[in-house]
Amino acid sequence: MILKSSSLFYLVPGVILIFGFTTFTQTTPWVVPEAAAKKANRLKADAASLETGKSLWVTHCQSCHGKKGMGDGNKAAQLKTHPGDFTKPETQKQSDGSLFYKTSEGRTDMPSFKKKISDPDEIWSIVNYMRTFK
Repeated sequence: MILKSSSLFYLVPGVILIFGFTTFTQTTPWVVPEAAAKKANRLKADAASLETGKSLWVTHCQSCHGKKGMGDGNKAAQLKTHPGDFTKPETQKQSDGSLFYKTSEGRTDMPSFKKKISDPDEIWSIVNYMRTFK
């Protein structure tokens, strides 16, 4: 079967649209190992932890995740995947261990922070700060 050039006119943009959509949206669930998900936050969400978490958030997270955790940071539009909205219930219902794991390990556009923020207590402080985005 030979496609006419008019058929290609419609076919090519459709293929590009489908490819672009699957490339720029996160379709694979981010599965956290059970042991990591069950890991308990060893820091209380007190004033000191929240202050540390906020400071680290501004330095390392805000550019993509936004000032209020809504995924609207100034670099968010440049990413292949949406950075997520931490104000949504589906994010807030994740365990502290899951948020710690995702922050530490990273995936695709989300970088790993386990070397950049080598003190686990600082990552726990970021998790505590993420909880303020309800």
